Amino acid sequence: MSEHFRDVSPDAPELQPILDGLFGEYAARYGDYFSRSAEVELTEWYLAPQGLFIVLERDGEIIATGAYKPFDAHTAEIKRIWTKHELRKQGLAAKIVQELERRAVLAGYSHIYLTTGFRQPEAVRLYLSQGYQPQFDVHRDPEEYSQPPFDGRLRFSKALSVERLSKTA
Repeated sequence: MSEHFRDVSPDAPELQPILDGLFGEYAARYGDYFSRSAEVELTEWYLAPQGLFIVLERDGEIIATGAYKPFDAHTAEIKRIWTKHELRKQGLAAKIVQELERRAVLAGYSHIYLTTGFRQPEAVRLYLSQGYQPQFDVHRDPEEYSQPPFDGRLRFSKALSVERLSKTA
């Protein structure tokens, strides 16, 4: 079993079924909740040098994805974390997050920011386990964040450490 990361364009045809499935999962959890504040996404945000889109492949098959785009001059924003359904709970998303962090440092970022939805407890657990600082009360019922004045997004941030990441490279 051989695994490796590969940089891709978010427009790559091989990614479209995966991204369609990811957005389908979001729709199943949230319906049209986030459609009123849908973000405009530009491909160039996810291309070097300021952005990145990676896939984790095992024996030539894409098994996980992740990306970052610039949030500000010092902060990358993680997006599109996905793991093949039947391979979940095996640490693949954590591998993706760690590789994105490592590559963000190499690209000159010192912080990472991300949001996840209020109905994604597995994502909350992942980010907490990776040292991300929640910008919300983790003891509160997440459904409360779907009501005004909140927008349904659970925010996390993390300072990146060049020394720590260079030891894991």
